[in-house]
Order: sequence, then C-alpha cells, then structure tokens
Amino acid sequence: MDFLYAIFNFIATALTLLFLAFSSLTLKIFIGKSIKNPKYHPVTGTVFHQLFYFNKLYDYQTELAKTCRTFRLLAPDQSQIYTTDIRNIEHILKTNFDKYSKGKYNQDIMQDLFGQGIFAVDGEKWKQQRKLASFEFSTRVLRDFSCDVFRKNAAKLVKTVFELSVANQVFDVQDLLMKCTLDSMFKVGFGVELNCLEGSSKEGSDFIKAFDDSNALVYWRYVDPFWKLKKFLNIGSEASLQKNVKLINNFTHNLIRTKRKQLEMQQDCNGKEDILSRFLEESKKDPEGMNDQYLRDIILNFMIAGKDTSANTLTWFFYLLCKNPLIQEKIAREVKEVTSSQGYGSSTDDFTTSLTDEVLEKMHYLHSALTETLRLYPAVPLDGRCAETDDILPDGFKLKKGDGVYYMSYAMGRMPYIWGDDAEDFRPGRWLNNGVFQPESPFKFIAFHSSLDERFEE
Repeated sequence: MDFLYAIFNFIATALTLLFLAFSSLTLKIFIGKSIKNPKYHPVTGTVFHQLFYFNKLYDYQTELAKTCRTFRLLAPDQSQIYTTDIRNIEHILKTNFDKYSKGKYNQDIMQDLFGQGIFAVDGEKWKQQRKLASFEFSTRVLRDFSCDVFRKNAAKLVKTVFELSVANQVFDVQDLLMKCTLDSMFKVGFGVELNCLEGSSKEGSDFIKAFDDSNALVYWRYVDPFWKLKKFLNIGSEASLQKNVKLINNFTHNLIRTKRKQLEMQQDCNGKEDILSRFLEESKKDPEGMNDQYLRDIILNFMIAGKDTSANTLTWFFYLLCKNPLIQEKIAREVKEVTSSQGYGSSTDDFTTSLTDEVLEKMHYLHSALTETLRLYPAVPLDGRCAETDDILPDGFKLKKGDGVYYMSYAMGRMPYIWGDDAEDFRPGRWLNNGVFQPESPFKFIAFHSSLDERFEE
C-alpha cells in the first residue's frame, strides 16, 4: 500500500510540475504583448504554430500573408513580426539599418556552427568581414580563379549527365548539382579538390555529411523550444549537432594548418587564388584577431552562402523548365544563337571556356528565367533582424525593443499585390523590356536580401 501511495505521489508531483511549467510558459507568451492594442500588428498565433506546420512552413506563412501583409507570432520573451510589406523591409534593411541587428536570439542559435562569421555577427566584425570580402571578391585574381573553377566543374557535370543518359540510368539531379557546387565552393574556398562528382575521400564525405546535418539541426532550433535544455544535457538533436561540429572543426583546422604551411613555402603572391589563402595573407596584419578559429568561421560562412543556395536554385530552375517546355525551348534557342554567333567549338570544354562575362550578358531570357526562379523559390525563404530600440514601421504599427522582424521572401514571390494576379506563375517575360532584362527594386525582389554595397558605403 505504501508503494502504491509513493507512486501516486510521484505522478501527482510530476503532473503538478508539468502544469506549473506549462502555465508559466503560457503566461510568458501572452502577458505584456499588447495583443489587442491596435497600435501593434495583429496576432495570428504563437511561434509554436510553426512546429505544427514545419513541413510546409513557407506555404503556411504565405497563406497568412495573403490575409495580413504583416502579422505577429508570440514568443516567450518577445513578439516575432513577419512581413511582406516592401516599405517595412526597406526600413529595416536600409533606412534604419543601425537600429536593427542579428539579435542575441539568432546569434545563440547560429553560433555553434557559424561562430563569428558574417552571418552571425554585427557591428565592427560584420563591417570588417564585409569590407574584406568586398575587396577580395572584386579582385581580378579571385574572380578569374572562381570563374575557371566553376567552368571546369560545369564541364564535369555535363559529362556525368551525358554518360548517365547514354547508359539510360535514372539519376537525382539535385544530388549531382549539390556535388558540383560543393566541389566548386570547396576549391574556391579552400583551394582543395574535393571531387564529389568523381567520388570523394571518406574524410571529405564525412565532412560534407556533418556540415549538411549541422545546417539542418541549427535550422531545427528555430522551432524547438527545448534546444537549450537539450544542449545543456547533451542529448538528442543537440548531442548530434555537437558531434558534427567537432568533426567540422577538426577537418577545417587541419586544412587551415596545411594551407598555412604551403603558403610559407610559396613565394609567388599570384598563386594565392582561393579565399582561404587570401584571408591567411590578410591575417598576417592581425594574427591575434584573425586566428585559426576566426578563419574557420569566415570560410564556413562563405561555404553555406554558395553551396546549397546555388544547387537548390538550379534544381528548382530545371524543375520549372520541365514543367514549362516552351520556356525551355526559348532558353535553348537563345543559348544556341548567342554562342554559335561566336563560332565556338562543339566540345563541352570549348563551350564552357567560351562562356565569358560578355557572352553571358547577352543571354537576357536566361537571366530572366533564373531570376524568376529565385522570385518563386528564393535560396533563403525567410530572414530578418532584431529591433535594438522601440520603433514604428512605415505601415504605422509599433514594435518593441527585442522584437524580431522577419521578411518572407518565399511568400513575397506569391503576393498578388506585389507581382500582380499571375504572381504564382513562372513567367520570365515579366523581367524583360523590349527583350532586355530589367531589374526590380531589391526590396521588392528580396532574394539577395537588398543591396549591401549601398548600405555599407553609407
């Protein structure tokens, strides 16, 4: 009897603690959020709604945005504002840029993987990396090197697809594109041949898997209310993340040490073509500030910026071409007309070598089709900032210090009030004026997250 009584007490205590925890969380979410105050954006739910719609999150956000251009989801410590309003986006990304930051919420989530890289920092560190990256990517050496790398890997990709086609084999186009872009970014970033398309080493394969899995686990933190507790206890998804990050750190630090030794023996300055080599050269001016850990963070941030974004965009591009054969035919015709007019050879290597900037600039319809792909399927469907002070957005509503403000790139591409009644249609012609590509405002077409150059110069 005493045993049953003890079990009953244990269960009752556990349920009481659970109820108190739930009540405390509920009060934290709803108290002090000005829910019915007309001066603040309307509330459509809590951040935990994102858990229920996780597998179709961006479509869920799109449906909400069609009824309310800007809305709030309540979180325990603040509100999270989601907007498709072009005026609000220009306000936080340009007009009042200094009043908004990555915010501690986002930095805590990203820091384990991205460290002090450009996507996870603010202030002077952001400016330093932005300035250095702007300078390096505008240099002829790095531009020529990266273009050459992408041309060679594109030729490898074409040959691989051709061989699979001749053999009448089914293949995963996204997998091939991921491998191709990873080969390219790894060579440009580290100066190392990974050869994913041709079968990489086990060490390289382990790094790739750890990097991809870590990205997914970091993303999961945005909808997992218990990730900090799991990290503290080192259990579940957080234990997996820490294991992956350790592997990533070992791999990248080894690459940095190896590259540093190579550069010490290398006298020719023009040989420093890849990003890591050029940052290592720059680190000599500030060896303490730009140590190996900082270099690791910088390079991994550039890796994530170029790898999945390029591969996913191209995957959607080919998907949309398959769904729209007439557009596919127009693109093929334009490429043939532009390239054949130059008298290029018929081999893959000759063709890719001939694709100079001048030639590509003549392919207006191809440019439009790729841009239209990004409009509907942006590489980063959702991004945002954190308010450092109380503010009033251009739509007239207030937000409080600490509130997150997120712009929904995916949803924006489907808003009739932005793109017209055919917003959800794949129509490259919307970007052409008399056959010439015409760009839109970077706050309307937000796939590239506005112009950093103008803001940085200011």
